[in-house]
Amino acid sequence: MDAPRRYFPLLLACASILILFGGWHYLFAPPATFPAGGVVIITNGASAPEIAQELADMNIIAHPNFFRFLLRISGTSGQIHSGTYRFQSPESMLAIAYRLVTGSYGIPPVRLTFIEGSTVREMALQVGVAFPHMTKADFLRAASPYEGYLFPDTYLFSPSADAASIVTAMRDNFTAKLASSTPAIAASGHSLSDIVIMASLIEKEARTTVSRRTVAGILWNRLELGMPLQVDAVFGYIFNRETYSPSFKDLTVESPYNTYTHTGLPPGPINNPGLDAFDATINPTKTNYLYYLTGKDNLMHYATTYAGHLANQRKYLK
Repeated sequence: MDAPRRYFPLLLACASILILFGGWHYLFAPPATFPAGGVVIITNGASAPEIAQELADMNIIAHPNFFRFLLRISGTSGQIHSGTYRFQSPESMLAIAYRLVTGSYGIPPVRLTFIEGSTVREMALQVGVAFPHMTKADFLRAASPYEGYLFPDTYLFSPSADAASIVTAMRDNFTAKLASSTPAIAASGHSLSDIVIMASLIEKEARTTVSRRTVAGILWNRLELGMPLQVDAVFGYIFNRETYSPSFKDLTVESPYNTYTHTGLPPGPINNPGLDAFDATINPTKTNYLYYLTGKDNLMHYATTYAGHLANQRKYLK
């Protein structure tokens, strides 16, 4: 057998491998028009065909039918994570499929800080800015039932987080943060619900640890005597604005949160308090004071009688 014929089978095998490799490369390779830095949003509940077509329309993959086939034979068609994906540079179809199945979004976590005393309404504004795919109404629906129980803190959320997962993370943090206070709450004689409501009032009514403990003692004294709490901070919650000096008209507004026209605690928290407010509520300073005010000197002034309170008003508010 001459040399050309002897080497023909080897040449044919090599050619077949090259053709096979070229075919697979053709199928897996990213399109020439791959949008480096492009963002694709995979909606929750989208089917594999819809996802494949979306990726093809964005020039992320070149062959949507083969992408569907790849997901089907790997058994991962129903395991794709919804959310926002960023493709910083061209990637093979196999790499893209792996990212979608593992939820590798290519986007840094979303960092959100909720300050002590934030209301659910205020939180909804922050969430709406941080997560364009989520509406304010989405968050309000999920979070409103848990006002007071969403712990104010700094969080890192997945870019694909939804309202329910954000609320769950904040509620879990609330439980963890108050776990060490459980015995003290039980010993206080007050329910957790009452503690949370009172802490939300303390969060807004006083600023320092010392004054918070004293004000907490005063408000518990008032409750025990059946006196109206007369907490001005509730009007900010009622009217959804910062109202710390309510007008005479405000004081008569018909609302179960109006602590001037109703005795006892409001029906729910007026914000989401932090640990310092909780600690003051659980461990109040015991005094005979029944009245307090913040003077123009930015200091708290206390009185045991209404006459003494009026004297403080004349002295520190004029």
